[in-house]
Amino acid sequence: MNRDVIRRTLRWVEVLVAAAVVLAIIWVVASLTTDRPVVYDDIAEHFKYGSIGSEPGGSLLTPVGGVLPPYEVFKTLPSICSDKLPGGYASLGLIFEPGHDLPIGVSRRRRLGIDQVGFNCALCHTSTVRDSPTAQPRIVLGMPAQQLDLEALVQFVLDCSLDNRTTTDSVAGGFAATGGRVSLFEQMLMRFGLVDRLKVQTLGLRNRIAPILSDRLPRWGRGRVDTFNPYKAIQFNWRLDQLPDSELIGAADYPSLWNQAPREGMHLHWDGNNTSVDERNLSAALGAGVTPVTVDHAAIKRVRDWIWTLPPPAYPYPIDRALASRGAAVYQQSCIECHAGSRFREGVKEGAHVGEVEDIDRFGTDRHRLDSYTAEFAANQYALYPESVYRFTHFAKTRGYANQPLDGIWLRGPYLHNGSVPTLRDLLEPPERRPSVFYRGYDLFDQTNVGFASTVPQADGRTFFRFDTSLPGNGNGGHLYGTTLPDADKRAIVEYLKTF
Repeated sequence: MNRDVIRRTLRWVEVLVAAAVVLAIIWVVASLTTDRPVVYDDIAEHFKYGSIGSEPGGSLLTPVGGVLPPYEVFKTLPSICSDKLPGGYASLGLIFEPGHDLPIGVSRRRRLGIDQVGFNCALCHTSTVRDSPTAQPRIVLGMPAQQLDLEALVQFVLDCSLDNRTTTDSVAGGFAATGGRVSLFEQMLMRFGLVDRLKVQTLGLRNRIAPILSDRLPRWGRGRVDTFNPYKAIQFNWRLDQLPDSELIGAADYPSLWNQAPREGMHLHWDGNNTSVDERNLSAALGAGVTPVTVDHAAIKRVRDWIWTLPPPAYPYPIDRALASRGAAVYQQSCIECHAGSRFREGVKEGAHVGEVEDIDRFGTDRHRLDSYTAEFAANQYALYPESVYRFTHFAKTRGYANQPLDGIWLRGPYLHNGSVPTLRDLLEPPERRPSVFYRGYDLFDQTNVGFASTVPQADGRTFFRFDTSLPGNGNGGHLYGTTLPDADKRAIVEYLKTF
């Protein structure tokens, strides 16, 4: 072979090698910069499974946002640490539907070269209802997630992610056993230390929120969340161990998401700290793991536009219409000033004080949730989204809890802001006659007292949460309105509230 042929051959080899390197670089860059959520055309499916931007983003070496590990890891953790969670994610109140490998409230998005998962609005605002212990549960969108034990879910994900059994091989093996397949790029990332980096990031997150997961504080339990204390650690990098324990107790029930249009301008959140539905939504998204870097504003707006007019489901059981008619008259005298009437669903605000903040000294309910949201925290919220149309401008510290409209109230138990009263009928009793201990998390509906069955500690392989009203943050006092009415009037009001 002459020298010219050799030189030409070497040049072609160099060109091919250079081209391969360029293509490899393009492939890596494209993989790392892809930001593609799983998209759902149907709005209900989008609400249940669509991303709002809570999956980790930023860069591969310094990811930001998110509280869940990558899809492959999240899927395999229950099998890796089966001793820590024998019943899987469903035992914590997550809802699985046929045809979906992730539970309602968990989204999937391609970011940083791999499939990531994150929380969305449906996690905290979807639950099930059943008519009898043997009946099939019905999924209801927009209702409070009264079965979900979010604290236990976060604790499990943190503990199992850091467990020595969670390795590249155990994740790959567990994922393959479920029929899962990963891309070549993901396999490379896994082999080059993805799980090790995940453990470092998880350890940092656990250390930041450890004070609110401490055994010295009452647990949130099923159907409740401490919205703002994790926010302080994750969004603002506050040292929670430097805050007093009294400020770290802020668990409250999840609210419903129905009929948001007439709520615009009302005092929102339990303590009425904001009057903008859009700001309330974006703040809640931050609590789910979204950051100003990762947020998907368009996806959040889709949910916002849907819940703007989403009606609560009608009461599906028989109603004593004569008794309800009597209850309407009693309600008009005793309740309408603060809570408005049944026509609130059509946007009519009949109550003079609905959506306004009731002073804690008059209202008298447990004040821990109110005190955990401080003026300093409100001031820090204004620093989010600077120089942006999304910048917060409506947050403010209050001195009480907001009067709530009662649309769909039959599905919003347990009652009071901290879920300390199991049924509407119990709420009309003086505090000393309300249940002091009961169980939360069962989806069996109580048609007589309106609420969920609360005397059952276990069912369907699940253990429900024992709620003790003597613990800080769990007090069931206050809201004495209607407690002196005759028993017949109390029964009539409860019957009337079934029509809301």
